[in-house]
Amino acid sequence: MLIETEDKTIAIDSGPDFRYQMLRAGVQDLDAIVYTHEHKDHVAGLDDIRPFNYLLQKNIDIYATAQVQEALRREFSYIFAKKVYPGVPQIDMHTISGAENFWIGNTEFIPLDIMHYKLPILGFRIKDFTYITDAKTISKESIDKIRDTKVLVVNALQKEEHISHFTFAEAIAFAKDIGAEMTYFTHMSHNLGKHEDVERELPPNIRLAYDGLSFES
Repeated sequence: MLIETEDKTIAIDSGPDFRYQMLRAGVQDLDAIVYTHEHKDHVAGLDDIRPFNYLLQKNIDIYATAQVQEALRREFSYIFAKKVYPGVPQIDMHTISGAENFWIGNTEFIPLDIMHYKLPILGFRIKDFTYITDAKTISKESIDKIRDTKVLVVNALQKEEHISHFTFAEAIAFAKDIGAEMTYFTHMSHNLGKHEDVERELPPNIRLAYDGLSFES
């Protein structure tokens, strides 16, 4: 997810294909990465910020909980080494507390407490847009923070029951409960089915997200 505000360009997570995603989207600037959680499919591309460091001559701000920071320090120890090797990613770390809103430039981020099976992770509300991935259960307090959102992105892994992700039916029920003007499903697996077939089963205001999808909120 790439968010472009009036003053900042912000990515949510940096998966294994982060480099390709940035090239495909023609991203020329990057100010920050905000992390939802520490699983490899959400952090593996952190090393690929190096071209932005080099071309833009600036550090990239990283926003993460203490739990995620611990994983980053383990997975990318060379970034945090006392003796800095030339050319490693240059970052400025900022700690997210799940209970506290934070700002990146002129944009406020509202953290949402999510459970990914037994792992606490974060979703985010930014103005009238809410982004949730890898959710299985969501607290009432977080749902209350989402209520009047206009655009919702939420995970819908597959139709069969899954221990740590919303199923297709659970995602539809959640989207209907929130009642956003438009909902997009993300974090889908091949088990969900073919795009065209699945969309026939969805209400008009719920669609499947796809690579390159863009919208204003």
